[in-house]
Amino acid sequence: MSGDTVRGRAVSSPADERMTWIIAAFSILLMIADRAVVLRRAKGVTARRLLPAVWAVDALPFIFMGVTFVAFDDNPAEVVMASMWVYFAYMQLTAARLPLTLALLLSRRRWIWLSGGAASVAVAGLFIYGMAVTRTDYSVRSVEIVSDRLPASFDGYRIVQVSDLHLGTMVRPQREVKRVVEICNGLQADMIAFCGDLVNICHSEIAAAAPLLSRLQARDGVYSVTGNHDIGVYVRDTLSLPVEESTRRVIAAEEAMGWHVLDNATEYLRRGADSISVTGISFARDWAERRHSPDLPTDGIGRVYDHVPQRMFNVTLAHIPQLWDDIVAEGYGDVTLSGHVHAMQVKLPVGRRGMSPAALRYRRWSGLYTEHGRHLNITDGVGCVFFPMRLGARPEITVIVLRSARK
Repeated sequence: MSGDTVRGRAVSSPADERMTWIIAAFSILLMIADRAVVLRRAKGVTARRLLPAVWAVDALPFIFMGVTFVAFDDNPAEVVMASMWVYFAYMQLTAARLPLTLALLLSRRRWIWLSGGAASVAVAGLFIYGMAVTRTDYSVRSVEIVSDRLPASFDGYRIVQVSDLHLGTMVRPQREVKRVVEICNGLQADMIAFCGDLVNICHSEIAAAAPLLSRLQARDGVYSVTGNHDIGVYVRDTLSLPVEESTRRVIAAEEAMGWHVLDNATEYLRRGADSISVTGISFARDWAERRHSPDLPTDGIGRVYDHVPQRMFNVTLAHIPQLWDDIVAEGYGDVTLSGHVHAMQVKLPVGRRGMSPAALRYRRWSGLYTEHGRHLNITDGVGCVFFPMRLGARPEITVIVLRSARK
């Protein structure tokens, strides 16, 4: 199966491989540019001594990956966290430096050098702000959804949607989780929907945060599904911790916190004589390599809804938004709740939805989408992956208020 892992090799996707090649190409081009700048601005012995140091910075991610691959059999939390800071340093030392590098390379005019330097300082400051401020500047977004299929007794039903905590890459997990729990508990939820990626790599990340997460409160409880990071496919040593066992431990930890884990299952919520169904779709191992692609092997997804009445209003929790078309095709998902995308942790305040590189990869990537009377809400999530920074894409908790058109 395409989602399998072997000892010493975690799952990677074509998107991951493309990203690696993009970073490699960028680094090589930067090395060429830096060589020209150093040889032009420095002479003789100074240039020969300076150039290796500059090239080491340009190749920093690959040096780090090489060292950790040899030194560690697995992806321990400490190494994963260190890699985030390495990539952050790389962005500061290369991407932020790029305006100055280009100014030194392309011109001999002092005012252009100064302008390039000022631009580099501004970019570096923006990165630091995204790490120190925006990363934990939690936002609460309110959404109202009206449906003629929702029973009148559920009018005003409040769902608080949370996703993508990535506990293993939180900088101050106790403080950050506590704040998320406080916000959620202050929103008077009838139901809290957690849409996957509680952990980043391993089930062991949950232990320290479990006492806080068990305090989440909603009238009908907390419902959750697994995401791609929850199912153990990024654990390199799957002989000592098989994927199935890793997933079982994540689910067991969530259940121990009092959460209702919808492992390809449905539960029913009642108000008087009326009911709505809540279905969860677990992240499948054979989706792992194509988790960023619309081309997923979704044959058989309809079995998740066996014996669920189509006439009943349905809320579906599915970590990846690419499943929405299949969910609707099966006749379910009056409201589908997803996460996963994070808006790639970069969003500019342009237009109604914002502008993000995520729009280049995903057909639906952030916010509420309504098509043919069905609704998909994609939250930008709470945590971070790859680098500890959010540029404009604030960590998000969503309040969804259901309104019945039957009143």
